[in-house]
Amino acid sequence: MLEGEEPGSGGRPDGRIVVGVDGSPGARQALSWALAEANIRHASLEVVHAWSYPDQGPKSAASPGAALTVEALEEGALRVVEDSLAGLVVREDLPLRRHVAPSPASLALVEAAEGADLLVVGARGRGGFAGLQLGSVAQQCAQHTPCPLVIVPVPGERYEFDPSSSRTEFASL
Repeated sequence: MLEGEEPGSGGRPDGRIVVGVDGSPGARQALSWALAEANIRHASLEVVHAWSYPDQGPKSAASPGAALTVEALEEGALRVVEDSLAGLVVREDLPLRRHVAPSPASLALVEAAEGADLLVVGARGRGGFAGLQLGSVAQQCAQHTPCPLVIVPVPGERYEFDPSSSRTEFASL
């Protein structure tokens, strides 16, 4: 920041917040929280979505038109980011970066969070285990994040913590 300049007055942002999105309600809540926090801190916001090559199996090679290009996969990933941002109020002067990565979600988020002030994820995303209180990506981020981490709960979900439980879901928080 330049001398005499007010925070958020158009100079360099005061920090960087990274948030992961996957199109789930939990990720949408995390993005909304991260956006509000970026506004409070006058920080930049980096919205990250990880994508992977679809399993095309042995039969897909014989199916004409079944193969997807890297460009098409990246465009789809960017659509997830744009759809996540749709309807949210984003200040014009907020430095916003859209980042898509061809890697597992937890790896993409931990790498993007290197040098960041904060990493924000939803408690649970699109994974197949609805009964879990903490999803695998949030768990991996909690164990490997290079910066402070905020795990935003899924809207409408009830979370219970039993300290006598042998479950280790909350051990890293």
